[in-house]
Amino acid sequence: MERRSFVRQAGLAGILAAGAAPAVVHAQANIRWRLTSAFPKALDTIYGAADTFAKSISDMSGGKFQISVHPSGELVGGFGQVDALQNGTVEMAHTAPYYYFGKDPSFAIGCAIPFGLNSRQMTAWMVEGNGMKLMREFYSNYNIINFIGGNTGAQMGGWWRKEIKSLADIKGMKFRTGGFSGVIFGKLGGVAQSIPGGEIYQALEKGTIDAAEWVGPYDDEKLGFNKVAPFYGYPGFWEGGPQLDFFINTKAYNSLSAEYKAMIEAASMEAATVMQARYDARNPAALKRLVAGGTKLFRFPKDMLDAAFKESMATYADLSAKNPAWKKIYEDYSAFRRDQNLWFRFAEAGFDDFMQQQRL
Repeated sequence: MERRSFVRQAGLAGILAAGAAPAVVHAQANIRWRLTSAFPKALDTIYGAADTFAKSISDMSGGKFQISVHPSGELVGGFGQVDALQNGTVEMAHTAPYYYFGKDPSFAIGCAIPFGLNSRQMTAWMVEGNGMKLMREFYSNYNIINFIGGNTGAQMGGWWRKEIKSLADIKGMKFRTGGFSGVIFGKLGGVAQSIPGGEIYQALEKGTIDAAEWVGPYDDEKLGFNKVAPFYGYPGFWEGGPQLDFFINTKAYNSLSAEYKAMIEAASMEAATVMQARYDARNPAALKRLVAGGTKLFRFPKDMLDAAFKESMATYADLSAKNPAWKKIYEDYSAFRRDQNLWFRFAEAGFDDFMQQQRL
């Protein structure tokens, strides 16, 4: 994607939505696509990004381009989106790329890795840096083209049956998480469990796992995790800014007209903005409710964070030595992260640190 192209496309989208270019819309073919989400419909924030996208496409096309949205399990299982796209079962998916870490760890860089970019930095890398170019090159191996699909912002560190007070407390703990965070927890002595969002509550309730992470207060409250685990950890260092993507089957995308392609790019940007805004707006009140209801917040101990950081950097170095795709993407990503952290240290972090100490 060319830099700033989304601005030009959003301008076209505005014209189309306003009905100022009816000849363009009317010339397009009627199209019906199916979009499979990796998330349950009850999670209106994360699942809702796909609904926002589909509605925008319908509005901009005057109803000629319709995309039906299907929750996890209806057409495709929670972690089956990439396979479904590759074999043409569906045209689109809305998912977290790191779910496919097992196919190649490079998928995770397009979403979140431990001690990676925050949400604003991730957007900057994708839109103004080399992120979109590098990830699209990688995804092309899977017959996929991607578009930004939203971000949760920095996540919480999950629900625990007991408070983690030191690194030693991690040993033997069965923790629902995925991707790189599972690898890192394994190196810290924990046991990672990969479980789709809709199945986490039952596993935690039955004691199949000792702890679980999902996103943050708004979603976690909906899923009821506070009812079966009293301690709520932070920060979710493995997901400082996890980006979701709209994955599209390459053949299906290439069959579209230039106007429909422009609509997809504009709609993805809208969906991404709305999703982040919903999380930022809804999480504070949800956290207040959870704490009022007895949830006990705790910060992960420094020795645990230090050990996790050390293991993460060692893992990335090892992958760079073994996986050419990872090395190419991660080298650019890590250089971008270094400069972003330098800048944020003075501006964003300086301002946030002062404001969060004030009594407003």
